[in-house]
Amino acid sequence: MTMYQGGCHCRRISFEVSASEHLTVYDCNCSICHQSGFLHLIVNTSDFRLLSGEAAFAVYRFNTGTAKHQFCATCGIKSFYIPRSHPNGYSVNARCLDKVDTNKIDIRPFDGKNWESSVDDFRHNI
Repeated sequence: MTMYQGGCHCRRISFEVSASEHLTVYDCNCSICHQSGFLHLIVNTSDFRLLSGEAAFAVYRFNTGTAKHQFCATCGIKSFYIPRSHPNGYSVNARCLDKVDTNKIDIRPFDGKNWESSVDDFRHNI
């Protein structure tokens, strides 16, 4: 396991996450992920630690309201959130990790437009 650090654009929010040295992330085609360019690195709660910025969070919920989309109220970047697919973990945006070249990670598609029919396979493959 490797410890990665990351945060939002203005760095009011910063975190660290423990994950495999070779990252596998998911590119979801749902409306919010597609529009924001979010690349999902799913981690357990025990592998994520917020270093700073809890007071800077703004929260957005839509559709079922299960996912807790947390973003920086200053710069607007969503560097991680609590996903509907893994409500006891985090989805970290690989693009918000320091010193990670997204050209060198394994990016797999996820059909978020058809979430209900895709999520069971997704949960079992992580």
